[in-house]
Amino acid sequence: MSDADSSDRPDIQEPRLWQDARWTAQVIKNEDDEGWAVAMTLSGQAEPALVGPWTMGRDKKNPKPLDINAFNTLVKTASEVLRRHEQQLHAQLHQSLRVTVGDASIEVRLDIVPDEDEPYALLSAHDEMGERLAEVKVRPGFKLNRASATAWIEAEFERPR
Repeated sequence: MSDADSSDRPDIQEPRLWQDARWTAQVIKNEDDEGWAVAMTLSGQAEPALVGPWTMGRDKKNPKPLDINAFNTLVKTASEVLRRHEQQLHAQLHQSLRVTVGDASIEVRLDIVPDEDEPYALLSAHDEMGERLAEVKVRPGFKLNRASATAWIEAEFERPR
């Protein structure tokens, strides 16, 4: 669903389904036990960003109805889950460290490009001013550490094997 479509969608505020322009909260039967769960799904996504337990109502059979406070808390929690996931993915795809070789302090970066057909990584070196000194294409499984960075610099930025 595009952003234009989602902004045209009316808000829904039902006991087991709350929806705004960005998020949908749906209370569902927990298949693992006799309780209930709530799924938070971002507009346009097929899978929920968050699924968690939901409180039973006073009759101990049906779920507690959603309300504005619960929905806002769920949106905040699901947004945080997505933010942490994005940070983790960024950390996996972009690494850097600074090494000193001779009198020079050089930042070495490894940026993985997760192409479905041919993934690769770019290994680059930058001086203290941020100027790129060298860049080579390496395999995506290249291990960046102090030893590999120093060896690459000392080999005058020749592509590592």
